[in-house]
Amino acid sequence: MEHIDTGMIIATLGITLFIGYFVKLGVNRYKIPDVTGYVILGVLAGWLIFPQFPGLLDSVEIVSDLALAIIAFIVGHELKKDVIKKLGKSIFFIAFLEAFAAFAIVFCVLFFFDIFPLHTSLILASIASATAPAATVFVIHQYKSKGPLTSTILAVVGIDDAIALIIFVFASSVAKQTFVGGEFDFKIIFNPILSILASVILGIVSGFIFQYLFKTVRSKDALSMGIIAFLLLVMGVAEVMHISELLSVMVFSAFLTNSSSFLAHRSGEIIENFTSILMPLFFIYAGAHLDVTKIASIAVICGIYIVARATGKIGGAYLGGVLSKAPKNVTLFTGMGLIPQIGVAVALALSVKKMFGDPTGPYGQEGADMAVLIINILLCSTIVTESIGPLLTKFALIKSGEATQK
Repeated sequence: MEHIDTGMIIATLGITLFIGYFVKLGVNRYKIPDVTGYVILGVLAGWLIFPQFPGLLDSVEIVSDLALAIIAFIVGHELKKDVIKKLGKSIFFIAFLEAFAAFAIVFCVLFFFDIFPLHTSLILASIASATAPAATVFVIHQYKSKGPLTSTILAVVGIDDAIALIIFVFASSVAKQTFVGGEFDFKIIFNPILSILASVILGIVSGFIFQYLFKTVRSKDALSMGIIAFLLLVMGVAEVMHISELLSVMVFSAFLTNSSSFLAHRSGEIIENFTSILMPLFFIYAGAHLDVTKIASIAVICGIYIVARATGKIGGAYLGGVLSKAPKNVTLFTGMGLIPQIGVAVALALSVKKMFGDPTGPYGQEGADMAVLIINILLCSTIVTESIGPLLTKFALIKSGEATQK
C-alpha cells in the first residue's frame, strides 16, 4: 500500500461525511433508503475519485473495522430473550429455513453448475443467507403496517443475521481448509465448530467482565468509553486468535442486552451515537470497492446469484410457515420482505477481503482475486435488491391487508 499523508486521510473522511450529508437529504426527499444513496455515492467515488489517489481507499480501512464491530453489536442487541420467547416457533422455523435455504440453493447453483470452485461458492452462499432490515423497516414505517405478517418480518430480519454470521464462520473456515486443494478430512468440520465455540466463549467472557465492572456505573461518558474499549478489545483478541470478530462481538452484545435492562438501554443509546457517523462512511467506502469496469463481466453471475437467493428466501420462508402452521398471510408473504441485502452482507464481504485480500498472504493472488470478485458481486447485487426489495415488501404488506396503498 502506498504511503498516504495523514492530512489527506483526515480530509478524505471530512469530505466524505460532508458529501454524504447532502446525499442523505437528497435520497430522503425521494423516500429512498439512506444506505442505497451511500452505496451509489461510493460506487461513483470508486470509479472517478479513488483511482486518482492509489492507496487512499486502503488508508481508511480502520473505519470499516470499527463499523463492522458496530454492525455486529447491533445484531446482538436485537437478540433479547424476552422478545424471542414471545415470538413463537413459527419465527424460528421461518428464520432458520429461509436463511439455510438461501445458502443451500445459492451454493448448489454456483458449485454444481460449475460456475465457481468450492471455496468461492461456499462464501458467496453463506453471505446470501443474510438479510438487510433497513429498507424493510423503512417500508413498514412508511405504510404504517401492523399485523402478524409485519411482526413476523421484523422478527425474522432481526434473527436471521445472527444465523447468517454462524453460517459464514462455518463456510469461511471450510473454504480456508479447501482453498489450496487440500484433501477433505475431519479438521474441515472440526475447525469451524471450534472457531464458533471460541468466538461464543470470548463474547460471553467479555460480556461477563464488562457487566461486572460497569453494572453500577451510571455515567454515560464512562459507559461510552467502556463499551468502545471492550468492542475494540474483543475485535482485537478475536483477530489474534483467528476466530470470528463479528460473532464474538455479537455474543458480547447479546450478553449485555440480556444481563441488565439498564446496560441494554444505555449501550443501545451509546452505539446509536457512533452509528450516525460510522455507517455513512462504511457504506460509501464499501461502495467504492465496486469495480465498475467489471460490471458487464459479472452481470450474468450477479443475476443468477440474485434469483437463486430470492428463491431460497421466499421458498424457505414459505416452507417454514407451512411446517410451523403459521397464518396464511405469514406463510405466503414473509419471504417477499426478506429480499434486501446490505449492511451485514457488505460487512461479510469486507471480512472476506480482510481474510483473503492480501496477495502476499497464505492464499496468494488467487485469494485476492476471489475477494475482489465477491465484493463486486455483492455490491452489484445489493444495488438491485435494495431497489426491488422495498417494492416486494410493499406488495406483500398491501396484499396481506396490513398496509394501505398510498
